[in-house]
This record gives sequence, structure tokens and C-alpha cells, in this order.
Amino acid sequence: MADVGETVALRSDPGRRTVVAAVLGSGMAFLDGTVVNVALRQVGLELGAGVEGLQWVVNAYMLTLASLILVGGALGDRHGRRRVFVVGVVWFTVASLACALAQSTGQLVAARALQGVGGALLTPGSLALVQGTIAREDRARAIGIWSAWAGVSTVLGPLVGGWLVQTLSWRWVFLVNLPLAVLVLLAARAVPESVPARPRHFDVAGAVLCVLGLAGVTYALIERSLPAAVLGVLALAAFVAAERWTASAMLPPDLFRSRAFTTSNVVTFVVYGALGAVAFFLVLQLQVVGGYTPLAAGLSTVPLTLLMLGFSARVGVLATRTGPRPLMVAGPAVAAAGVALLAGLPADPSYVRDVLPGMTVFGVGITLLVAPLTTTVLAAVPDERAGIASGVNNAVARAASLLAVAALPALVGLSGDDNERPAALAAGYTAAMWWCVGLLLLGAALATLVPARQRV
Repeated sequence: MADVGETVALRSDPGRRTVVAAVLGSGMAFLDGTVVNVALRQVGLELGAGVEGLQWVVNAYMLTLASLILVGGALGDRHGRRRVFVVGVVWFTVASLACALAQSTGQLVAARALQGVGGALLTPGSLALVQGTIAREDRARAIGIWSAWAGVSTVLGPLVGGWLVQTLSWRWVFLVNLPLAVLVLLAARAVPESVPARPRHFDVAGAVLCVLGLAGVTYALIERSLPAAVLGVLALAAFVAAERWTASAMLPPDLFRSRAFTTSNVVTFVVYGALGAVAFFLVLQLQVVGGYTPLAAGLSTVPLTLLMLGFSARVGVLATRTGPRPLMVAGPAVAAAGVALLAGLPADPSYVRDVLPGMTVFGVGITLLVAPLTTTVLAAVPDERAGIASGVNNAVARAASLLAVAALPALVGLSGDDNERPAALAAGYTAAMWWCVGLLLLGAALATLVPARQRV
């Protein structure tokens, strides 16, 4: 279906503003997926939250984001990509203010869930703006810029959060979104609207089943509820079945006829599950057991940020020469070695001796993986479906982090107030890191199934 709207050159003023709006808008959503991790201890102390409460602070956001991100993309296709993107930015900003003003764990969890709804509206819309607005000959480069900065905004989260928590308050982790939103909205004013030809029906059943499925499974993992687990599994099974027979499916089944697309998304699910768990456990371990300040815990991720910024583009060029498969295999394997080093942190870790080596190796592995993985997903479908492909991949990544953070604390025996008991947290942290090593090695093994000659 062709877009009805104006396309512009990337180097034009509207083209540059489109990319700026898309990068900053999606960056807010990705940043809030990780920035809150470094604030968890302070949130727990001030609001009296235990392990389960902190899990919900993370997962309430990831739940609504992951389950509604495809809905957000579908709404943009029907009502205008710029319009839905702007609504998402405003919604996200108001919910961020509600997070900052929360006076109890329940209020914060509810506000985080609302924040995820805004993220689900703006995240697929950001890439869809690029897809529908930038001229075809500039589109691949624009998507590459979006992908690179989306990855950087995710890994910057702990660093930014650590500085804000230590110098101001954990509430500023959310208040920082307000000035960012103003910049996004100013840039979006120059973005032309794009409205694709509308499908005949909106996939209401698919949206409801997706939300029920993820909510049920997540609630079951955190609260150990068998009825919720049954409801979640049945709803997800019904979602898969419904998408096969719905003419305007939110998740088009024909996308998965591509071996490259399917395999890459399976790798994404396994690897991003590990990444979400590492981010959750590492900053708690460094603060509660290691005695690090929030800023010091956030600074521990600097090697990952620098490696992503400095080498992602070069890795993308390398992937065009070698094909994506070697890098997609090597990346998770190297990252697993880094997590194995981090699993052995002593009770009083020296950053240079104990944290830096593991974080650097982990960062090298993630840098080797992200660019080839993203480009493989987009290259596996026709150009006009790049927005759908990105939406699916984002949904898979967020769902993986959601489920990992929900499941791993219970698997390693953490509950109640263990987040403030150093001995209990240390034992759980070590076990969780070895689970992440296993997930990353599984990701490397699965990546061997990616077609060797996939176009990137």
C-alpha cells in the first residue's frame, strides 16, 4: 500500500527534523526502559518497595510497551503517523510527570504502566515517520541513524540515571523527559503527515489477546499465580491463532516466511532477555553489595556506551562484507564471556580490576551484534514493510526483557526484602548472571541458522 504524503530528502530541513524527532522521541522510550534500573534502590528505600515491588516498577512499563507497540503501529497506519507519534509523546510526558510525583509503590507502578502506553504509541511511529517521510534513496541511511541512536539511548540509561539519582533525586529520572519532549514536539512541527491506505478493519481481538497474554504471564511469574499463568498462555495461543485468520492482522504471519526474519527475532528474544536481566541485577549488586553510589553504578556501563558509539557504524560496514551471520554468532558469544567475568564480582569490587574487564568484553559482544541484527531484520522484508519489521523486532526485544526480569528473581530465589540483604542478593546475582551466560550462548547457537548470504 502506498503512502499518501510528501517525501523529503534527508539533507533537507524537514528531513533532518524528521530524523531528530524520531531519534529523540524513541530515545525517551528506550531510555526509560533502562534508566530506572539504577534508581531502584532509592525507590525501594523511599517508597518501601521489596523485590516484587521493584520488579513491577520495571515491568509495568515493559508490559504495556511490549503488548501495545504493534497496536501503536497499526493506529499510525490508520490515523496518520505524525499524529499518533505526537499523541504518544504528549501521553508519555504526562505519565512521566505522574511517575515523578508518585507517593507510593502502587502509584509509581500505575504511572509506569501509563508511561508504557505512551511509549507504545511513539516508538513504532518514530521509525514509521522515517519510512513514510524520507525519500526512498535516503531511507536506508536514515533508518541506520535511527537504529544506531536507539541503541545508544538504551545503554546510556544507567549512566544518566546514576547521575540524576545521586545529584538530584530518583524523581528526576522521569522529570528529565519534560524538556526532551519539548524538543521532540518542536522538531515534529516540520514533519509532513503520512497516511497509508487504511485497512478495512482494526485488529481489536489481536490487541486484546496480546495484552492479556503478556499481562497474565508476567503477573504469574512475579506473583507465582497458576491461574494467571494459564490465562496468559491461553491468551497468547489464541493471539497466534487469531493472527493467522485475521485479514488486517496486527502481526502479519507472512513476515515469518522469511527464515532470516524469523531467526533474527528468535535471537533477539533470547539475547535481549539476557540484556534486560543483566541491567536489572548489575546495578543493584554494585549498590547493595558493592557499596557503589548510584552515579558510580551508572558509570560502570560507560565502556558499553563508548563502544556502541565508536564502532556500531564500522560493524555495520563490516557486516556488508562478511554477511551478518559471523558477527551475529560472535557477538552473543563474546558478550557471554563478559557476563561470566561479571558473575564473579567480589563483595567489595574494584571497578578497574573487577568490573571494567567484564563490562568491556560484554560491550564488545553487544557492539558486534546490534547493527547486523537490526539490519538483517529490516533487510529480510521489502522496503515498504520496514516499519512493521522494526515494530515486531522492538516488541520481541521488550517482551524478552519483561519476561526475564519477571522470571529470574524467582528462579534464583530472591523475594521480599532480599533487595536490601547483601548476602541474599549476592547469591541471587551470581546465579542470575550464569543464567544470562546460558541465554547468550543459546543466542549465538541460534544465530548460526541465519542465512549466510542475507542482504544487509
